[in-house]
Parts: sequence; structure tokens; C-alpha cells
Amino acid sequence: MSTIRFNALKETLNRKPVKVEETKRRSEIFGDHVFNEHAMLQHLTKDAYKSVMNAIQFGTKIDRKIADHISTGMKEWAISKGATHYTHWFQPLTGATAEKHDAFFETIGNGRSMEKFGGGQLVQQEPDASSFPNGGIRNTFEARGYTAWDPTSPAFIYGTTLCIPTIFVAYTGEALDNKAPLLRALQAVDQAATDVCKYFDKNVSKVNASLGWEQEYFLIDSALAAARPDIILTGRTLLGHSPAKGQQLDDHYFGSIPSRVMSFMRDLENECMLLGIPVKTRHNEVAPNQFELAPIFEEANLAVDHNSLLMDVMEKVSQRHQFKVLFHEKPFAGINGSGKHNNWSLATDTGVNLLSPGKTPMKNLQFLTFFINTIKAVHDNEELIRATIASASNDHRLGANEAPPAIISVFIGSQLSAVLDELENVTKGKLSPQEKTDLKLNIVGKIPEILLDNTDRNRTSPFAFTGNKFELRAVGSWANCAGPMTVLNTIMAKQLKDFKEEVDALIAKKDLKKDEAIFNILREYIKQSKKIRFEGNGYGEAWEKEAAKRGLSNNKTTPEALKAQISKKTIALYEEMNVMSKVEVEARHEIELEDYIMRIQIEGRVLGDIARNHVIPTAVSYQNTLIENVSGLKEIFGKEFKKLAAEQIDLIEKISGHIAEINSKINAMTEERRNANQLEGQKAAEAYCNKVKPFFDEIRYHCDKLELLVDDNLWPLVKYRELLFTR
Repeated sequence: MSTIRFNALKETLNRKPVKVEETKRRSEIFGDHVFNEHAMLQHLTKDAYKSVMNAIQFGTKIDRKIADHISTGMKEWAISKGATHYTHWFQPLTGATAEKHDAFFETIGNGRSMEKFGGGQLVQQEPDASSFPNGGIRNTFEARGYTAWDPTSPAFIYGTTLCIPTIFVAYTGEALDNKAPLLRALQAVDQAATDVCKYFDKNVSKVNASLGWEQEYFLIDSALAAARPDIILTGRTLLGHSPAKGQQLDDHYFGSIPSRVMSFMRDLENECMLLGIPVKTRHNEVAPNQFELAPIFEEANLAVDHNSLLMDVMEKVSQRHQFKVLFHEKPFAGINGSGKHNNWSLATDTGVNLLSPGKTPMKNLQFLTFFINTIKAVHDNEELIRATIASASNDHRLGANEAPPAIISVFIGSQLSAVLDELENVTKGKLSPQEKTDLKLNIVGKIPEILLDNTDRNRTSPFAFTGNKFELRAVGSWANCAGPMTVLNTIMAKQLKDFKEEVDALIAKKDLKKDEAIFNILREYIKQSKKIRFEGNGYGEAWEKEAAKRGLSNNKTTPEALKAQISKKTIALYEEMNVMSKVEVEARHEIELEDYIMRIQIEGRVLGDIARNHVIPTAVSYQNTLIENVSGLKEIFGKEFKKLAAEQIDLIEKISGHIAEINSKINAMTEERRNANQLEGQKAAEAYCNKVKPFFDEIRYHCDKLELLVDDNLWPLVKYRELLFTR
């Protein structure tokens, strides 16, 4: 087996950067493969174009006759770009994307044929839904599902296929994907935020949620990755001793990008430009062979689609460059894992970022309104936010040195904290003229100046304000952004709806002016949500004890965290905001529990296989060599051999001890796995978490010790130093 390792290393060392041609400016090719406004103006009739734009801007339905005109124009555009097939591109509850390609080609009799793509094929299709996760929404034999066109996310061409972003629902109407609930959440926050905006600007008619994701990832040579069964089957290394040098020197972070990686990045960015994904930033991350890219912010639904598409494209482009891209949150023990920071904000159709202060006290009061309501929404729903970032893979990252803890808190900086502390002392009821003046001039009016210096980023905070947006830092790199964005926009919609009702009630019942009513409600929200604000270090026991005193939840594992998904409070929230029904909520909970169970089960099987079929045979082989050496020394030196062979004998004993422990632990793990398989749902997930998973570290410990003891020439698995530093 060691020959596979050394052949992989030899192959890797002989790699050369793939040449990437860039003949045009990026601004010239941006969106060239996207059926965007420019393409629609060229290929659609005036009525068809107007119908699509109304659907995007106002959510109006597209008439089927108009859909026929749109599909014809879209087909002609796609064929002119080299497309031969089309697909409804959707995001089932697997965490990945899905597509089924159909050719434009149709026969019309007498040996003739034509390219055909009608409005019905654009608007709706019926893919087989039987093998996608459904969480008990339907029986297995009820295979029908529907994909329906989402005109707010433009169609695009990838390869020779026209991809049409769609939602995916069961034949009974329940959402079977990530997009449908997100679109409902975005509609809810649009309505609620627009209603609140009218306190400050009557001209606002729409509010869009924006998202800027930051995608972290590892790049490993494909030959080295193929020589590691754990990477191929689980996305991470289940064993492997830490190298002498890791990230201690911080010499990789923001360093010179390796030439092969630079070629990959340039190729990837070219593909992104054609697909309209506005990637802008690239750099080395902290860990060796870890990198990051980030785009310009976009409307949230489009940004989610672009991130899902990006991960597909990254995998395909990486193959051209003989790389394996790793999205797992913690592919290597002992060094930083990867996250996908979700930068979120709200913006009006009048061009105002609602989480950015303005030049007037009124604009700053608007900023404070949305700022404080966001904090209140997180405070009231911190367990649900924790649930939406929970996964078997992200459990490895949360609480590690590079990532925020599993305890949800909000960081806003000391200066904004001081502003909220002053607002907390606003007089209840009517404000005196002097207090109004003081508020406008000395507190609200000075917020822009304060934010100029408030540039610090607390890396230990899961939810931090970073100047003109909130950054949900706890999202895992493997995750679909739709989950966190659905939760965040839903809780914000609910919070803003409640806020408006309370303000209107004060204006009506207490005879307060609008500004006075707003200040009164915000003052109460500041008091009620104070415990969620935390400015200190989020690592360690001290914060855990402080969080417990404050009454914040600390759900350390995915099975614990997911319980919040099906609480009465959560179900009532989703139903009130028309985001998901009880059936849809419970189905997602069941799917995520099953996903957790399956991932831990697979990892346990893979670890047992590698330990017994790779590690132990190698250790025994080396042990036999040592035994032959000891026997030879005994034959030559007689009684003196014990002194001369002391080190060899000690090694033989240590190897035997580690082999015995590995076998014992695998047997115990297998038994616990059998027991867990007799259970269902929550109990099964908890058994895998608390009974099966703890054996992973124990088995790994003894395997990693053997890696240090066994002859390097015999060791079959590519080592950490080779995975992380071979470029």
C-alpha cells in the first residue's frame, strides 16, 4: 500500500500549472452566459421582457402565453451560445444541487427534427422525487415532484446546458428544497421592513435582503486525496498525526499564492465572470493549503444560488487542475477549519442600506430601528440560529480556535454599546424638548462619526456588526446559505412586524408622536436583549459560565441544537410568517437528524476499515521486521542481546499495545453502532453522538501513535505534512 502513497507523491511533485487564457477584460465577459436584462432586451418581445421584470420586482405571475414567448427567446439565446440541452436546476434537501438534462431536440415526423422549448417546459417540470430526502412528507411510491421556474434568479449556461433555477415541491405542495422557504422568508421581510421604512420615508416600496458570503476551502492534489480513503468518502481525514510545522508561523496567511493554485483561481474566476458570479477577493487563509474567495454583495436569493453554483463549478474546475477541493469544515485536525461567513443587510429600493447610518438624525433613527430590532430578533431566537448552523461537520469547527463558539451572542463594539446604554435611559412616555434635542445632537446625530472608528471585528462572535451589516460567522463552509438566510430573514420579519404593531399602539393609545413612540419601544428592546450582547473573548470556560448566568443556550452538538427546529415557538413563527408549514418544518428536522446519523455512521465504518485494513497490517509488518532483528541479535550475541535490543523490544511492545487498543475500540464502537441502529430519530442521533462518535478520537490516538512508530517507507496513508505542504 505504501507504493500508492509514494506514487501519488511522485505524481504531485511533477505537476505543472495549467495554462489559463485570459484574452478579454473581466468587465467584458461578466454575465455573458447569463440570460440577464441585457440578453432579455435582445431576445424577448417588449411584453415578455416587461412580464419577467414585473415578476422579479413585484412578484407578479407570468401568463402562460407570455411564457411561450419567453421560452422561445431564451432558447434562441441559449443555442446561439452553444447550448444543446436544458435543465431545471434546483436545490433539494441533500445540501447539493440537482439537474436532469433534456435536449432541445424533437422529432416532427418524416425523418425531420427541430429544436423545441416551450413555455410549459420553462415554467414547470416533473422530475422523479422518490429518491430525494422528504422527511415523511410523502410515501416512497408517490414519486412525483414539481420544479417551478424562479424568474428572480436568471437562467444561465454551464457547459452546453441551459440551467433554469427552480423551486422543488412535492405533488401535495410542500417544499422539498431550500429555495422555496427562502423566497417566502424574503417576501415576509420585504413586507415587514417596508412597513417600518414608511415611518421614515413614504417613497420606499420594497426592501431587499442582501448577502455577501465568504467561501473558505482547502485545495489538495487529486493524487494525494485519492490515496486517502477517508478524504474521498467523508471529506475529511479521520486519522493522521499533526506535522511538526502547521500554521504556527502564520506564514501562509495572506502570503504569496502558489502558482498552481493561482492558475486554478484564474480559471475559476473566468468561469464565475461568465456565469455572473461577482467574485472579487481571493487570498491564502491561515491554514496551509487553505484559501478564500468572496464576491460583491447581491440580493440574497441570487447570492444563495451563486454560492451553490460556485461550489459545483469549483469542483469541476479543480479537476482540470488536478486538485481536490475540500469544503468540509474541519478536514484536518489541529489546524484551522473553514467557514462561510454570511454578511447580511437590508436595502430599500430607494438605495438606502438600512444598517448604515445617514447624514441626518432621522436617517440615524432609522438605522437604530433596524439595528436594535436585529439584535432583539437574534436574542429571541438564538437557539433557532444555533440550529440552522448545526451539522455533523460544523460540530468539529464551532468552538475551535478559529471559529465562534456554539453559544450565540452579538458583538457590536464598545462605542455602539455606549450608545445603546444611553438610549436605555430615555424617559418613558413623552420626551422633554431638551431630551429630544440631546438625543438628536449628541447620541443619534453622532453615530456616523462613531462608526468611522468602530472597525474592530470580534472573531469569537457568531453574530457581529461590522460597520454596515451583520456577519453571521458561524455558518459552515459546506453549508447551503439558504438555511441561515431563511432563519435570519424570518425572525427579522417577525420582529419588525411586532415592532410596528407596538409603535402604532403607543401612538394611538398614549398620544405619543412617532419619534417618541419609536424611542420608547427601542428602549425596551435594548433592555430585553441586553444579555445577548457580548464584547469579550468567546472562547473558554469563563464565557460558558457567563453565558449560563445570562440564560443563553449552549447546545454543543447537532442533536441537541436541532431540537429548537421543532419547538412550538419555531413552528408558530414559520406558520405566522407563511414561510413553512408544520409538516415542512418537521420534515426538515427529520432529514437533518438522518443526515447527521448517516454521516457519523459512514465515518465510523471508514475509520474501522482504514484502521484494520491499512494501519494494523502495516504495524504488524514493521513489528515482524523488528522481531527478526531481535532474533538476529539474540543469535549473534546470546544473553547480551536484551541490552542491545532494548529499544526494539520496547517498540514491539508499544506496537502490540496500540494494535490491541485499536481492535478493542473498534469492536466497542461497532457494538454501539449496532445499538444505535435499533433506535430512531432523536434517540438514534444522540446515540451516535454520545456513544459512537467518542470512539473516533480514541481509535485515532492509537493509529496516530503507530504512524510515529512505524517505518515511514511502510506507512500506506499520505501524511499530513504531504497533504498540507506539497504544492
